[in-house]
Amino acid sequence: MALEELAAPARAARAAEVPVHLDGARLFHAVVALGIPAERFAAEADSVSICLSKGLGAPVGSLVAGDGDFVAAARRLRKRMGGWMRQSGLLAAAGIMALEENVERLAEDHTLARALAEGLDALPGLECPADSVDTNIVRVAVTHPDRTAASLAEAFGEHGISVLSLGPKHLRFVTHLDVGLEDVERVLEIATRLL
Repeated sequence: MALEELAAPARAARAAEVPVHLDGARLFHAVVALGIPAERFAAEADSVSICLSKGLGAPVGSLVAGDGDFVAAARRLRKRMGGWMRQSGLLAAAGIMALEENVERLAEDHTLARALAEGLDALPGLECPADSVDTNIVRVAVTHPDRTAASLAEAFGEHGISVLSLGPKHLRFVTHLDVGLEDVERVLEIATRLL
């Protein structure tokens, strides 16, 4: 979401005295894709959460930020819901590594996603212009007369490739830390055989 698209509803919420929370599960993808610091997005919200796994590669973990009262309330709720962990330093170290080493690396995922989109768009029965891909999510329209998104997703699955069917005519591929150029090439090779 562009910063301007976030700012308008945030202003409206503040005018109505409604707190704004930014679910930042993909915040760093937006930071890398748009070249806007995370602080600029966070400034539009009263509280922010970010996920350290997914694209950043930590095994688990999330962070939440807000003013002192918000953080104190979040800590109380976390403890009440069983989220009080002992010996969590190992997980914290993985989270720190994810923030220090993997944010800029997200650009690789975005580049691979555009390459995947370009390759899929060149195949008969699939539409996915590379310029429609901003981050690491590739949405593909299935226009093949003999294939549905579900049948393609199942066929990819038989080759060990996880792809999500979004209704009868759309597929969603996601590139991430564990996907390299050879994986994209393999997906394109299998897609060519399937179509």
